[in-house]
Amino acid sequence: MPVEEHSDTYDPFEERLSFDLRETSAAFDTDRAALVTAGALKGRRRLLRRRAAVVGGAASLVVAGLGGALLLPSGAAGGDGASVGGVRPSAARSSAPSPVSGDELVRTLEKLLPDGEFSGAEGRGTDEAVSPYARLVYDDGKGAAAIGVTLGWIQPGSDEARGTTQCPGKVYVQYDACGTTRLADGSVVMVLQGYEYPDRRVDTKWWTAELVTPEGKHVSVSEWNSASEKDSPISRPEPPLSADRLRELAAAGVWRDVIDAVLRNTGGPGGQPGPTAGVPAVPVAPTLKSLLPKGRKFTVSDDSGTATDFGYVVLDDGKGRSLVQVNVQSNMSDVRGELFDATSKTLPDGTQVAVHRGPGEKGGAGVVMWTVDTMRRDGKRVVISAFNSGTQSTAATRTAPALTVQELRAIALSPKWWR
Repeated sequence: MPVEEHSDTYDPFEERLSFDLRETSAAFDTDRAALVTAGALKGRRRLLRRRAAVVGGAASLVVAGLGGALLLPSGAAGGDGASVGGVRPSAARSSAPSPVSGDELVRTLEKLLPDGEFSGAEGRGTDEAVSPYARLVYDDGKGAAAIGVTLGWIQPGSDEARGTTQCPGKVYVQYDACGTTRLADGSVVMVLQGYEYPDRRVDTKWWTAELVTPEGKHVSVSEWNSASEKDSPISRPEPPLSADRLRELAAAGVWRDVIDAVLRNTGGPGGQPGPTAGVPAVPVAPTLKSLLPKGRKFTVSDDSGTATDFGYVVLDDGKGRSLVQVNVQSNMSDVRGELFDATSKTLPDGTQVAVHRGPGEKGGAGVVMWTVDTMRRDGKRVVISAFNSGTQSTAATRTAPALTVQELRAIALSPKWWR
């Protein structure tokens, strides 16, 4: 049976980004279909960057200190004994942290960064229903740089928690260095030194530290070598804080008190399910490999390991590298109407199938993207995309993806995804 084809360009994997954006900013407006893909994308760089970009073009920052401790209002002690720049916060802790205003966070940031000039400061306190932040442009005499930190909470032990501190695959993220460290308290921190644009069309550098505690407290520090993450000229060779300084900053115990204040204001963790809720524990890359067409020879140069909601492989059938990626989701019936229309096919068992063909959107010259989106009657969804390049941001390596639309369709409809 022929498969219906859509000529529009469609990237279901970008949808996952909007989930985090809406969680971070109540004012951010997006369509329902943009929220349907969620999970721990191993190539997390764009998600992390856009999380940071919600407020004013730089990372949302609660407070950062190099050489000082958090200046909390009276009654709220700072931190859990960790120090930044050799200064330890008070050993006393408040069981009920007082709210911290956005102005206080901005003033604290200005006091705790090394000597320099500040501009463009913004902040939001812990007494609001959305994430607190403070951001500014910092110049230490070597050029302006946007610096910021995001604070939040992630379900401990979830795919999102693990993925946040894993170095991303270079299939999705261009970077110069990345490393993950486990701290004495069990927290895990990743430091990545990469670039704002995956295709490197502008060499704006973006460095980040991502820390998750055993309790799920999440600290994200970001900095750029320009006055904003994009649309500003490069103002210095590198961002101002070294990888070690970023790691120290993310590990500062003072962040934990601010997160406590946020959780207290919002009723604590729980309530809204995380973006990985309801996703079946299917190792995507191994399952995808097992479903490759029989009788065809492929070599696999890269894959996403054992991630269970999103995964990828890079194939080569002797004609060039080809990226294939899969997202597996449950409980998606509420967005069925957004994803499938009258041109989609409905199989005898009620499964709907839509096919999209179009150019790639990541800057790679000549890259095309073929996608097959499927949803069962019970709301279980598998969406698969293939490219004629080993990454989305590099030039095409072949005329067409290594898998045909019919082969992609057969993979997406396999019952293996739900065993």
